[in-house]
Amino acid sequence: MTKIIFSFVFSLIVLFVLGQELNNKAKLETNRFGIYDSDLLPASFHKKNRERLRALMPNNSVAIFFSNPVRNRSNDVDFQYHQDPNFYYLTGLREPHSILVIFKSPTNVNGEETKEVLFVQSKDESKEIWTGKRLGKVGAELLLEIETALDNKMFNTTDFNFKQFSHIYHLPIAQDIKDNAFDKSDLHNLTLQFDAKLSEAKENVVDKSKLFEWMGKLREVKSAEELILMRKAISITCDAQIELIKALEPEMTEFQSEAIIEYIFKSNGAEYPGFPSILGSGENSCVLHYNTNRNTMSGDNLLVSDVGAEYHGYTADVTRTLPVNGKFSKEQKIIYDIVLKAQKAGIRKCKKGNSFWDPNIAATSVVSQELQKLGIIESPIGVRKYFMHGTSHYLGLDVHDVGTYLPLKANSVITVEPGIYIPEGSPCDKKWWNIGVRIEDDVLITNDKPEVLSDCIPKSTEDIEKLMQETSFFNQKN
Repeated sequence: MTKIIFSFVFSLIVLFVLGQELNNKAKLETNRFGIYDSDLLPASFHKKNRERLRALMPNNSVAIFFSNPVRNRSNDVDFQYHQDPNFYYLTGLREPHSILVIFKSPTNVNGEETKEVLFVQSKDESKEIWTGKRLGKVGAELLLEIETALDNKMFNTTDFNFKQFSHIYHLPIAQDIKDNAFDKSDLHNLTLQFDAKLSEAKENVVDKSKLFEWMGKLREVKSAEELILMRKAISITCDAQIELIKALEPEMTEFQSEAIIEYIFKSNGAEYPGFPSILGSGENSCVLHYNTNRNTMSGDNLLVSDVGAEYHGYTADVTRTLPVNGKFSKEQKIIYDIVLKAQKAGIRKCKKGNSFWDPNIAATSVVSQELQKLGIIESPIGVRKYFMHGTSHYLGLDVHDVGTYLPLKANSVITVEPGIYIPEGSPCDKKWWNIGVRIEDDVLITNDKPEVLSDCIPKSTEDIEKLMQETSFFNQKN
């Protein structure tokens, strides 16, 4: 018996050591191509998405996708690169100057049958020393599990004729593509080469809206792998909002509150904010997409904090409205509680099978009725003066993600974000002026009741005021 136990334990140790060696080898392999995160979406996820798209395509068809352009900030400085969400969804590639070609059925390309070709930048040490490592053909096939990867310099001479296809699908080509005069295989030249190839088969190009429709259908419902990343992005955002609630105090600037939010994002591994952070206080709380974030906050201000971390491509979008001095005034609390009531009504409508617009109808109805009771509006039609946006949008690879807008489906994620904004000069009692309130949460549609993924952040006035009494490490005194 002792020998059996020893043998079993020894086997476990050997398996563990071999597993560690394999993990270390895999890590060295990915590091060789500049990939350092261990929780990226697996290649199998993107491969499955290509197969799902292929299943929607008609016989004898081809679909073409372009990577996002490199976008110029000023002079010779570019913005940090961000991949086109559809391109990323189908490939996992985060590099520019690339084209993905998906065939419905195996097609002869340069003498070999394949269902897909990804044209990528070549490995080039002289350029990688400036902008980082590239996957190249080998990396794309090895790590992304692309059936056929080719150097993007080969796109122009690759032997497949678009005239052979009955249906050719592609999305609109970006209008802000920068031409690098020193690179004949940049996206600018690739699109010119594509236009030339397509010119002989114009009659076969199908309405581009079909590809929008298919990608919306695929991306609307999230997989288990995607939800892991979305929960991570939302959790980071929750941590940031909670820290801001504890740190907020009068005479703080909006940019200091932004700094707190984005410090927590970065320190928890988020690559970017999913959108420009909105930190609007006082009169700026009534500006929906205010992101200048330069004002100094007064004690009687409300601060609308509408932010979202982006983690491995997936973004959160969560809003809280906070009293800068730690205490809601009587009028602020009245408006805030109306918005919270409206949001709860909207969330209750986030059920599988309900219309996408049901949360908006429910939330708008509450705001309209309550504002009439206060005498701020005279009739239901007046509600749009103070609540002028929709209540929900899809969430995922884009902050305003694509989707079908058909009845809600399990495993889709939407926001519920009613608001009331009463700027100075509004035709109502002055006591309501410069009160802007928005409350937003990210909601997962399930087969049962909705799951509020961002519910870890308090949102009742009592809970917010209580949390604001705690001390943040940002304003601890030595």
